[in-house]
Amino acid sequence: MEVYIDNRQSKVEIDKNIYDILEDVVRESLLVEGMDLDYEVSISFVDNKEIKQLNSQYRGVDRETDVLSFPIDEDLGVPIPLLGDIIISMEKAIEQSEEYGHSLIRELAYLATHSMFHLMGYDHLEDEDKREMRKREKQVMKNLGIFKGNKGE
Repeated sequence: MEVYIDNRQSKVEIDKNIYDILEDVVRESLLVEGMDLDYEVSISFVDNKEIKQLNSQYRGVDRETDVLSFPIDEDLGVPIPLLGDIIISMEKAIEQSEEYGHSLIRELAYLATHSMFHLMGYDHLEDEDKREMRKREKQVMKNLGIFKGNKGE
């Protein structure tokens, strides 16, 4: 398993703690889904301006969002299959961690978990699909010991 981090924002330094938790999220999401670990995932941190531009360009929604997922739907013939790209707005992650009263690490872990399930084919347009996706997200967070009430993780 390979996790590549691309930091294109300046609000927060991406330290080893952030990298480690995101690698744990990728691993645990694959395991919860019953997949092997032979995948590459890239995670990019951007600001609100960049994520708004990407959201507009790829989804036709002209506003900021917290996270975007770009699954790779084809076999590119590379040694380690590419699962896809996760783009996280660090500004939104900070806002949401403050709004929900938990740590930035917890917010980043949740956003990455949510996005991983999008990369693996889940969506939340229908209620049943949303319930199934949320169930898997909660399992990953529980397996990693990251809960809503944790303030200092």
